[in-house]
Amino acid sequence: MSEPNPYADGEYKWGPTQPPGTPAYGYPNPNPAPGYGYPNQGSQYSETQSALPIPAAGALASMGGAPLVSIGDITVMGDSIVTPAGTLPLRGSVWNATDMSHTEEKIPTHAIVLAIVFFLFCLLGLLFLLMKEKKTTGFIQVTVTSGGKHHSTMIPAHGPHTFQQVMGQINYARSLSSM
Repeated sequence: MSEPNPYADGEYKWGPTQPPGTPAYGYPNPNPAPGYGYPNQGSQYSETQSALPIPAAGALASMGGAPLVSIGDITVMGDSIVTPAGTLPLRGSVWNATDMSHTEEKIPTHAIVLAIVFFLFCLLGLLFLLMKEKKTTGFIQVTVTSGGKHHSTMIPAHGPHTFQQVMGQINYARSLSSM
């Protein structure tokens, strides 16, 4: 038995149909039953009062839009760079990165113990000495200079791939600054 095709009339219907009066997926129920995740009826917040402060319209306009990329404590907005030292113009900014991290490779202690124990019982214990452990330590230093101001930040290196990730973000910021 085949089911009827809901798209037979040529009109695409977005998502499953819901009975009238039920909220769409992702929207809160206007009349929730008390339970987990919903405030009590005697809550200190009303429907017109929000728990978070709403910034004034002038504050949103001065931010320059949504953040495009964040590199450590440096945030690139639509037309500016926001740092703890102040706001720098994005146009004409100069970006630099220095990799001050290093990766060392060593045989872990448990591999040496297993090699000794299994060498006594069978000669395959020496294969445990092939186990290697890589550990990356250090930082990536990112500097930006624009409008006569300079800011530097240090990003911890979590692995050998961290520098490539930071360089990708810096290259994106460089492409924005040349526009």
